[in-house]
Amino acid sequence: MNVDPRVTEFLPTPLSRPYSEAFITRAEAHFERHGFGLWAVEVLGTGALAGFTGLARPPFDLPFGPCVEIGWRLAPAHWGLGYATEAARAALTFGFDQAALEEIYSWTVPANVRSQRVMEKLGMTHDPACDFDHPLVPAGHPLRRHVVYRIARR
Repeated sequence: MNVDPRVTEFLPTPLSRPYSEAFITRAEAHFERHGFGLWAVEVLGTGALAGFTGLARPPFDLPFGPCVEIGWRLAPAHWGLGYATEAARAALTFGFDQAALEEIYSWTVPANVRSQRVMEKLGMTHDPACDFDHPLVPAGHPLRRHVVYRIARR
């Protein structure tokens, strides 16, 4: 999934197998440290891996941080089927009900309208005052600017 150019279209670089393996190790450590993290998204009835969703504390400073981000990544075969929204909704519920978070953020590049649509379906709203240049993306890179959405506990 992480080497598919459609999946990495809005990431600064394609993701190698070693990067993906290190990502899984970091995700497992995050879960141990914080009690929440990224969960696999499986297709009901088949067990096929569709991707992941979940909650994470960003490993970098943000002007509006510290915070918890909700995110997702799905393989293209599973796009447009509602899996991202359904799984992210479950992650939001966990974040508010089990982890007792007060607010959850999400961000992406302005061109990633598919992810922004998921954010809006979740009830998140764009907060232009929080939009930022991603600190892990080099200055001048076309994917450096990010738009921020947020949702508070109801």
